[in-house]
Amino acid sequence: MPVPTTGHTTGHTTESLTMWLAERIALYLKRQPAEIDPDVPLAEYGLDSVAALSLCGDIEDDFDLVMEPTAAWDYPTVHALAGHLMEEFAAAAPKDGGA
Repeated sequence: MPVPTTGHTTGHTTESLTMWLAERIALYLKRQPAEIDPDVPLAEYGLDSVAALSLCGDIEDDFDLVMEPTAAWDYPTVHALAGHLMEEFAAAAPKDGGA
């Protein structure tokens, strides 16, 4: 199966990550994903430290990335966190052209 090149070899886009994050956060907050505005700080929705750590664990499990436990606070909106994940995917992607 071909892998899209968006987001390097991950196939992820900022939009797909934004949707995934909104769905996951909505689950923790017992809301509908459509209620999660990607530009509103997660703390304003009542995301607590337990949910933030769980979110980091979900990211690690689903995307095979190592996340700092403070990621939800360091990147306080869905858009900010999605952008950070795209940077992490880019950093983890194998570099083309080597030596």
